[in-house]
Amino acid sequence: MAEKTSIRTKVQRFGSNLSAMIMPNIGAFIAWGLITALFIDTGWLPNENLATLVDPMITYLLPLLIGYTGGKMLYDVRGGVVGATATLGIIVGADIPMFIGAMIMGPLGGYLIKKFDQLVDGKIKSGFEMLVNNFSSGILGALLALFAFVGVGPVVVTISSWLASGVASIINAGLLPLASIFVEPAKVLFLNNAINHGILGPIAMDQANQFGKSILFLVETNPGPGLGILLAFCIFGKGMAKQSAPGAVIIHAVGGIHEIYFPYILMKPALIIAAIAGGMSGILTFSLLNAGLTATPSPGSIIALGIMAPRGELLPVLAGIFIATAVSFLIASFILKTGKQDEEADLSSAGKKMEEMKGKKSSVSSSFEQQELDSTPVQKEDKEINKIVFACDAGMGSSAMGSSLLKNKLKKADIQKDVSNTSISNLPADADLVITHKDLTDRAKQQNPNAEHISVENFLNSPKYDELIERLKK
Repeated sequence: MAEKTSIRTKVQRFGSNLSAMIMPNIGAFIAWGLITALFIDTGWLPNENLATLVDPMITYLLPLLIGYTGGKMLYDVRGGVVGATATLGIIVGADIPMFIGAMIMGPLGGYLIKKFDQLVDGKIKSGFEMLVNNFSSGILGALLALFAFVGVGPVVVTISSWLASGVASIINAGLLPLASIFVEPAKVLFLNNAINHGILGPIAMDQANQFGKSILFLVETNPGPGLGILLAFCIFGKGMAKQSAPGAVIIHAVGGIHEIYFPYILMKPALIIAAIAGGMSGILTFSLLNAGLTATPSPGSIIALGIMAPRGELLPVLAGIFIATAVSFLIASFILKTGKQDEEADLSSAGKKMEEMKGKKSSVSSSFEQQELDSTPVQKEDKEINKIVFACDAGMGSSAMGSSLLKNKLKKADIQKDVSNTSISNLPADADLVITHKDLTDRAKQQNPNAEHISVENFLNSPKYDELIERLKK
């Protein structure tokens, strides 16, 4: 069991690293998708001149952004520059969009320049630091670009062609709906990033570049399976599960945060059957209606999927979401009506189980916990607080929600403070107060030891926010 857990943790970490390279650049992916959807020959507003933006963006811009982000993850801006330089070598050495290659060369460039700097630390004569820094990154970047062009590029092209051929064969054989057998359980096990960004995403981008859309963008992001389960809890659930389900429906379907429904499945594992059946029926509908999206919808909300739908193809996308929701709802309702349910269904326990599987705390699952867990008072410091920063792993999910909540509280209290959110790796040095989940506070302190740190159990409903407001009033 320990070995299985170790393997699962490694895969989860791998998916998290892939996500960390993709997520900060989702805006650029969406920009490319919108330009594609609008200006190609079959777009909403066909324009031959503006359509010339499509190829350079997918060929150069997006891979370079991924490569830069991958290098920056390991060694700040210096690593990002070397990572992007190395990525250009693999871009020029291939005739397909090099997303997979960028995810290899970017981190490699950041890692190697970091190791070089560690090797020469303290050995450079005074006055030669800038010379050594500039030439070391330049020489290493040039060598990696040549290595990528000659050695890595052909290998990645071959692997990509194998993957693309395999996926095409599965689609042509009508077997794509079977992917839900793996994808839906993987989402609950938090392996979705490895599947979506590591495998499906690069292939889907290549298909979208060739054909203007790809069904693969809809395989993992379809909110229908989870939505059906949540709606079933709204009607047939009991206790706390039923009371919390309506709010979860909004967060899941409109906000696109799929993590919200995972505890409901973990509380009653048989519901994974509903998720799989919903996913399969949705993909089958997408296939029959020839549905697809122009780019990755992020987050996976109904709104995002609708925006990324090509001209005249919104209804097929909505049909797949509706069918997936209906099938998932019917099966989940049957399971809830015929199975035993605790009147006070303990979503807190399910959330904790989810966190154990994920290997870290989840802000969404924490919203189901009792506030007593978050009762440790805010430590009072003498220094003035002007800049407050919420931090989480990616800097986009739970920290954004916490930041928005505190901003509203400060506004109601007529208190003017700078409140923002970011990833822990990008914590600003001038932050006066950093708010993180308690399991991430140690990392945040290492990143910025000079700031005051507050740990919370629940980003969405922490009593420490009110304590902080009272403190700031004084």
